[in-house]
Amino acid sequence: MKIAHFTNTFLPHVGGVARAVQTILEDQRRARHRVLVVAPEFTEGTAPPRIESSVVRIPAFTHFNDSDFSVSIPFATLLSDRLSEFRADLIHTHHPFLLGDTALREASSRRVPLVFTHHTLYENYVHYLPVEGDSLAEFAADVATRFANCCTAVVAPSQSVHDLIVSRGVTVPVHVIPTGIDTRELATGRNSRGRARWNLPARSPVIGHLGRLAAEKNLPFLASALVLALKKLPLARALIVGDGPLREEMTRIFAEAGLASRVIFTGKLSGSALRDACAAMTVFAFTSTSETQGLVLAEAMATSTPVVALDASGVREVVVERRNGRLLPADSTPARFAKAVVDLIGKADTLARYGAAALTTAKEFDRARTSKRLLELYATLVAEQRAKLEGETPLERAIMPVVDRIAIEGRLLADKTGALVDALRSAPSDEAAKIAPPGSTAA
Repeated sequence: MKIAHFTNTFLPHVGGVARAVQTILEDQRRARHRVLVVAPEFTEGTAPPRIESSVVRIPAFTHFNDSDFSVSIPFATLLSDRLSEFRADLIHTHHPFLLGDTALREASSRRVPLVFTHHTLYENYVHYLPVEGDSLAEFAADVATRFANCCTAVVAPSQSVHDLIVSRGVTVPVHVIPTGIDTRELATGRNSRGRARWNLPARSPVIGHLGRLAAEKNLPFLASALVLALKKLPLARALIVGDGPLREEMTRIFAEAGLASRVIFTGKLSGSALRDACAAMTVFAFTSTSETQGLVLAEAMATSTPVVALDASGVREVVVERRNGRLLPADSTPARFAKAVVDLIGKADTLARYGAAALTTAKEFDRARTSKRLLELYATLVAEQRAKLEGETPLERAIMPVVDRIAIEGRLLADKTGALVDALRSAPSDEAAKIAPPGSTAA
């Protein structure tokens, strides 16, 4: 098959969606499919050459609203000869806006199946926009739902996301297929190497965390809980892997508690350094409630590291209470979270038992399994679409791409307008004035 992926974020950007698309790209190329990724430019550069050879870069506005995201310029993909010549059998989009809209236009013009992976709970990311508010969050969720119903099929990375988006009104088929992890490679991480790299004493318990240090990850809660845990465990260290805008605030919290010397911020890691960092952790602490799948949790578990986390979508599919870690109620306090971490570290037998179960859990998310399921879905959709088009006359084949493209443009406009009108109707007057287009009567 020839498969085109459209994504608003990709390497060198570090984040869950970028890593997911990279994994899919590598697995599908390994399975001898032709793959093209359409992604924005980033000021930081490009992906490694072996990956970048399969990427079409689109001009974009970088560091949107002081974030590390790029926003692609609308319709820029129309300038790409490489995309036109590729002639994809199936298009897979990883966002419902910007390049997602372009993917929808391409799929309708070429009359090929369009798959959309609902990676993100978009209502949790409106703080990256110039204005915020409950109505804007509703708008983001509504746009994603309406977009999903324009697609041939939707992939949900977890059962929690499946249930949520169906409850919101997604009516096209939804398939639960997590992003895979490389359990064999992750298992090559070494505790001793990780401890040596970051000067972690051999007898010190290590409370670890991995992820973007961003507002949607509930990191002030995590920092507060780690302060309490470190005070209870005088020998313990905290190892924070990743980087982002909240690093400064977390650093301040630890410094004010007098614990700065016991907290190590590694920055962004990859390759053996990342694997060794995970292997050095005694317990993995995770407090995000905005995930669609627990990818980093599965990665930590692949190094036999048990997890302490808050119950949330994507997390509950990975962490099983008192089997491979602790899954605490979502409304837990930092003190309760810290106590769970401290109690687990104090019980060597429990740590070992949870660690063994964690490794078993990680293998359920191995990329060989998830890649096979995704490719099987592709094959079914492509076969169904080809069968549908077989009975068309030459005239219909010539006319219908134009008809479909006109129809999809109308639907895109109607869906965006409908979502905006619904958001304005439910918004307080001051909030509506901020999000309504200039000159609209709603403002």
